[in-house]
Amino acid sequence: MNHTYEKLSGNKAKLTMTVPAEKFDEATQKAYLKMRGRVNVPGFRKGKAPRKLIESMYGEGVFYDEAFEILFPEVYEAAVTEANIRPVDRPSVDIQEIGAGKELKFTVEVFVRPDVELGEYKNLTVTHKEIEVTEEQVQSQIKQEQEKLARVVDVADRAVKDGDIVNLDYSGSVDGVKFDGGTAEAQTLTIGSNSFIPGFEAQMVGIKPGEEKDLKVTFPEQYHSEDLAGKAAVFHVKVNGIQAKELPELDDDFAQDVSDFNTFTDYEFSVREKLLETAKKNSEITLENALVEKAVANATVDIPEAMVEEQVDYILRDMQMRMAYQGLKMEDYLKYTGQSIEQMRDMYKGEAENRVKSELVLEAIRDKEKVTPTEEDVAAQVKEQAQRSGMELDKFEESLTDKQKEYLKDSAAIQKVIDLMKKSCKVVAPESDGGEKKPAKSKAEPKTKKETAPKAKKEAAPKEKTETAAKPKKAAKKAEKTTEA
Repeated sequence: MNHTYEKLSGNKAKLTMTVPAEKFDEATQKAYLKMRGRVNVPGFRKGKAPRKLIESMYGEGVFYDEAFEILFPEVYEAAVTEANIRPVDRPSVDIQEIGAGKELKFTVEVFVRPDVELGEYKNLTVTHKEIEVTEEQVQSQIKQEQEKLARVVDVADRAVKDGDIVNLDYSGSVDGVKFDGGTAEAQTLTIGSNSFIPGFEAQMVGIKPGEEKDLKVTFPEQYHSEDLAGKAAVFHVKVNGIQAKELPELDDDFAQDVSDFNTFTDYEFSVREKLLETAKKNSEITLENALVEKAVANATVDIPEAMVEEQVDYILRDMQMRMAYQGLKMEDYLKYTGQSIEQMRDMYKGEAENRVKSELVLEAIRDKEKVTPTEEDVAAQVKEQAQRSGMELDKFEESLTDKQKEYLKDSAAIQKVIDLMKKSCKVVAPESDGGEKKPAKSKAEPKTKKETAPKAKKEAAPKEKTETAAKPKKAAKKAEKTTEA
């Protein structure tokens, strides 16, 4: 089998291939053996009719298409490997000569992974602000846990306050006329949740159980019911009952209920340390993204449309999967938003192009710098992914496919590229905004008198979604007469 390679314009490659006559004849015989059971020939049971007889009835080329399908994957993959090209879409095939006792000749045109003209990617200057953790954030985190343990108690000796859970009846009217959906009994409303029309909840404050009151409100100009949009309305309400949240004390018992720590001091310290650790990681990611953006902006690359479209496909598939987790179908989402799938594809094209260019530039830097991940680098990637998936390391490793392992190896290499860029970069702090900062104290300045962070009884692995492993390349197909490569 012979082939020649020619580079066309626009990241397109042309392969001209020749397959020996005997090789094509072998494929034709295989095609006959595969297809004979589908052919009806009078006087013969299915699958028993001679090849020559079938060819005389249906034409000499009756098996040629199938023979080509059998041959193409092997021939095409060999040519691609020898030419050292990386196709990014399905090839277009033009058969020039085909027949019994003849060499099979055909050409393939396919878009390939483009060359990247790198710009400056070392010694970059980026403006970066470290992400800080404030004491307010620490207390907010604790407050969230406190809210989870809150219990609801009935209140009978006071009026409605902000944050109360109120059981009420209401009847709404516009110009004295009741409207559909404006009347209900025994409804539950949390004051301050902003789940009712603006102004409604604020006027509920001060009403005692058993009391009634008229509330004057105005529907928003943008309202789902056009008949009510912008209209002034009156709601007659009656408070049937009040419930209030009773929060637990922030003490050692609370710490033991929500964590593996025995004292509130240790628990509070651990919350602060986790927030600081997360902030540090997020800060590193922000810096890395800024460096990649600069390197990408400095590079020149002509991206084939096929790569962009494939990335758009990936983005939409990922979106569809996340919607499915929430019980929402893509068709329903499109109805709700009034969009078509074509509009969504156009909307994500810019993001897809940026993703593709970033990937190409980072790979070009990797190749230029000859970056190769060590076993330790790959092991670190595997461990990180195992933690994100919430799986034990050994079970996670057993679950990995060869393609996923290759993806993690590539990820380790790309991380080394980014680390290389970070080593030479210059980080400039942004101009001060003049705002007063109240950073939370870190290990170096613990709020407690402890010199080191307290140890928990046990550590819980983070429960985040595992990143989807890179998809294997699709088998090449020829246009019109296609076969899986």
